[in-house]
Amino acid sequence: MQSMSKSSKRWLDRQRRDPYARRAKAESNVSRAHYKLEDLDRRFKLLQRNMRVLELGAAPGGWTRYVESRIAGGLLVAIDPLPISVSGVVHTIEGRYGDAEVDEALAALVQEASLHLVLSDMAPNISGIRAADQARAMYLADMALDAARRYLQPEGSLVVKIFQGAGVDEWMAEARGAFEKVVLAKPRASRPESREVFAVARGFTG
Repeated sequence: MQSMSKSSKRWLDRQRRDPYARRAKAESNVSRAHYKLEDLDRRFKLLQRNMRVLELGAAPGGWTRYVESRIAGGLLVAIDPLPISVSGVVHTIEGRYGDAEVDEALAALVQEASLHLVLSDMAPNISGIRAADQARAMYLADMALDAARRYLQPEGSLVVKIFQGAGVDEWMAEARGAFEKVVLAKPRASRPESREVFAVARGFTG
């Protein structure tokens, strides 16, 4: 049997000690990410019945399951190159937002200016080269903002995972040109040592 790498051992040890990972397992949630969105939803009142939502970077489905539980009667389109765990009527698209086939499938499901909320939990594959990883993360944030501009109704909202570092101030300035209010928030389930925060943009102006 192949021995486990040191990095894998560290990850497993962290998961065992993480209260949100343990809670997700105990409550049969897909992942600890569930509690990040739940916290943001409680603070900003993001989700309600009959909403039309696009989720980018949906795998493995931690946010997807939570959104399902909150938008009864609405529409959820979840996009990711990896498999997404869903329990109800969710439209899943396998691939990356911005790819031609994905955009065609998305356009067949929703019309432009028809969504209430765009969510993005997209994150780059980490190379260990901080500048390169940050640039990739900001590219994904740009893609999420592009989706918001294309598909949000007036007064719609956007939630985007962002890693603090180069490019964030410029991204925030651009987002504030399209929304009435944009703030950064760190859910309690985000690890304190992580640079991960979430941009919450409300009141889309187009």
